[in-house]
Amino acid sequence: MKFIHIADVHLFATPDAEFDWGEHRPKEIEETFEKVIDACNEKDIDLLLIAGNLFDRSPSVEDLIFVDDKLMRLEKTRTVILSGTDDYIVPGSDSSAYKFRSKTVLLPSDKTTNAYLRGINTCVTGFSYAKPEYREHILEDIDPGREGAINILLGHGGDRNHMPFKKEKLAAKGFDYVAMGYIRRPVHILKNRMAYAGSPEPLGPKETGRHGYVLGEITDEGTKITWCPIAYRNYMDISITMNPNLSAEEITKNLEEKLLKLGNNNIYRIVLRGFSKNNVDFDLSRIKNRYNIYEVLNMTISDDDEKMLRIENETNMMGSFIREIDGSYTIDERIRSKALRYGMEALIMAGEER
Repeated sequence: MKFIHIADVHLFATPDAEFDWGEHRPKEIEETFEKVIDACNEKDIDLLLIAGNLFDRSPSVEDLIFVDDKLMRLEKTRTVILSGTDDYIVPGSDSSAYKFRSKTVLLPSDKTTNAYLRGINTCVTGFSYAKPEYREHILEDIDPGREGAINILLGHGGDRNHMPFKKEKLAAKGFDYVAMGYIRRPVHILKNRMAYAGSPEPLGPKETGRHGYVLGEITDEGTKITWCPIAYRNYMDISITMNPNLSAEEITKNLEEKLLKLGNNNIYRIVLRGFSKNNVDFDLSRIKNRYNIYEVLNMTISDDDEKMLRIENETNMMGSFIREIDGSYTIDERIRSKALRYGMEALIMAGEER
């Protein structure tokens, strides 16, 4: 049985609305979802698993019709959908009673449900959200739903407010595969047995790296999964090392060369590192007109910065580090200067992460 596992699509989301490229993002999210449907047809997929947050909101009947129309394009693939933290469905609502025209099962909310798909002898078990949070360890109490069938657990969450679980407990249940949603970056939790698919299209600057879907196959020999990139855009951090001997024009040219190789579809954060002149005039307006840059983070250290950092950090870890380097008279002066500034930069960045 061949399957594709996705999650956290967030149809109708509007990421980066404050930027010029933001107006295109809702359509790009929709088109990436359509590319998943195309992949199902091209790869002769039996089952499409959607592990929560297909929508960016609790879906209306109109939203479900919108998705149902798209899923009607699936030639042979069956679909099972779980509602998640953001697209939860209140029991008794109009949406909870929606009947799909496509070969789709939306697992009812607020209870454990089995969906047995006779044609592929597969039982998908899950617990759809009826509210934004469930602090109980619900997933750990779910068992495979049908003996003699392929059993898949469809889940969403993993932190203390959203169905917390321990992977060892889920692994011991004996499911052929556990398809998870909620974390928006792909995570292979347990080799070939349990994974977060991540969002097919990234939705924010913290979701760096490539995005896509999980492609899997379950045979008598077991389960095997691979990850397939599909996103139209990716968020990327670009690091530029400054040098007092380089002009602003030279640094800008270096940055442009990097961006040219990576392409103008991606969305970038530029991080300036190293040492800079106090009077450096660094103008990125030309680059910002050509590429999608959401932030420029200046972590460079100038001579004036170094003097101020020495004064402000006499009594903390950075002060101790500075005194240790200053006291290393056996080290060449140029090496000591570089070690001092690289160490100061690292401590500044560590403070930012905290």
